[in-house]
Amino acid sequence: MFRWILFFVFVVLVEVYAFQAIRTVTRLRWVLYAYQIISFIIIMYIAYSFTQFDRSVGQNKQTLFTFGLLLLTYVPKMVIAVVMFGEDIVRFFFGLMREFLGNSNESFLIERRKFVSQAALGLAAIPFVSLLYGMTKGKYNFQVRKKTLYFADLPESFDGMTITQISDVHSGSFDNPDEISHAIDLINQQKSDIILFTGDIVNTHAEEMHPWIETFKRIENPPLGKYSVLGNHDYGEYVTWPTNKDKEDNFNAIKDLHRQIDFKLLLNEHVKLERDGQQIALVGVENWGHNFKKAGDLGKASEGLTPNDFKILMSHDPSHWEMEVKQSHNNYHLTLSGHTHGLQFGIEIPGLIKWSPVQYIYKQWAGLYEHVGRYIYVNRGFGFHAYPGRVGIWPEITVLELKKGEKIA
Repeated sequence: MFRWILFFVFVVLVEVYAFQAIRTVTRLRWVLYAYQIISFIIIMYIAYSFTQFDRSVGQNKQTLFTFGLLLLTYVPKMVIAVVMFGEDIVRFFFGLMREFLGNSNESFLIERRKFVSQAALGLAAIPFVSLLYGMTKGKYNFQVRKKTLYFADLPESFDGMTITQISDVHSGSFDNPDEISHAIDLINQQKSDIILFTGDIVNTHAEEMHPWIETFKRIENPPLGKYSVLGNHDYGEYVTWPTNKDKEDNFNAIKDLHRQIDFKLLLNEHVKLERDGQQIALVGVENWGHNFKKAGDLGKASEGLTPNDFKILMSHDPSHWEMEVKQSHNNYHLTLSGHTHGLQFGIEIPGLIKWSPVQYIYKQWAGLYEHVGRYIYVNRGFGFHAYPGRVGIWPEITVLELKKGEKIA
């Protein structure tokens, strides 16, 4: 109850400051009334939608829209509130100074300055436009990111091997068949030797993928095959199920989705990839994540493998690499993960800046990382979840080329 009171106070304060900025900039009554009416309708809709959330259903199109609308409305208003609150601090100190100097005939607080409100509204326009773009265009702004990795002990037959990785499909969030079809075309255009999918095929329910099965079956079968693992959302643990059997049936149906789109699902196991008489191991574990489900069993998945075997590990959550894999005596050369989505929000300018709030939770959150010659690549995700958009951290199709030799500085 106390949290709801705090939330209510927060909303009221933000709304009051936002309205003061509007009122300072314009005195037109119809503008002020229209703003108040629209704000009230949005607040009521968001409140109503939250009361209708069904734990047995989980995320759906309405919850995606509602969360997007919440961010689109209140992130800009929070920016306004911060600026206006800063102005109030200045006004308060000016009032104290006037009182101290004996200018008591004037009002304690000076009037709000129009340029401050204009500046607040201008600053608020930046997240508003960014979030709106993220919800309309950014969520399907697929980027093909390419990296070349060097390994001294890579078998010669695999020199030049290419891997296309996708992750975090979250098919239940899709709403544009043409954009998804375009992304599948991008995958096929890479003509890689193997295609790897590192988990989260749905948000919760197997049926979310049903409209997209034929689309994903269009992913061409490469020379070394198509393989996949499970992610945390594939276990159906974020909703309330009528019975354990319903949950288990859904889990089995999700695992079967991989067969239906022609991917070989690896469940704590490995396969040997062979080329010209030489082999490397592809290891796939179930989800293992810090503060998430720990179904992954690295030991079981690697039974029979030695430290000298060249190994590619598929593990959905990058915290697994940080906590178990990178220090393993079994020497996993390359780990492929996803999970973080880069929070679907951040700033990336190659060579200048790479930032997202998710970096304060995950040490490895997007792109390539190395530890004493062992690598992890964290895919930024194919789909989207919760916030129905992406700002600055675009959906990704990863292409990695493996080369035999020493790393080039």
